[in-house]
Amino acid sequence: MLKTGILHPQLARVLAELRHRDTIIIGDAGLPIPKGVERVDLGWRPGDPAYLDVLEEILKYIVVEGAVFADEALNVTPDFHKKALELLPQGLPVEYIPHTELKERSKDAKAIVLTGEFTGYTNVILVAGCAY
Repeated sequence: MLKTGILHPQLARVLAELRHRDTIIIGDAGLPIPKGVERVDLGWRPGDPAYLDVLEEILKYIVVEGAVFADEALNVTPDFHKKALELLPQGLPVEYIPHTELKERSKDAKAIVLTGEFTGYTNVILVAGCAY
């Protein structure tokens, strides 16, 4: 039995299987899952687990070389979005695209991790980096 780290076996496996340039999405409770993309559903009640908590924990374990957010996060939930940006490694390239395009790009993700977040446009595509 693990005594520390990510205890959720599916999430731990998905993170361990990421390779350079693979993408993983951390999303709110309502983000649709395209057919064929692995779903890691962590949500068990509204707001739990919180998007920011999941993002912060995942960033402890993977190398990230880029992040993609929906344009709408800047206008609809700017204060919440600012907190997400503060969790990212300093100097990380960040891209903004329309939410419809983010959902289209989600078709190529290795997995989508759903949180219990009920705040709109709290979705991020993380691009895996290389540890060496």
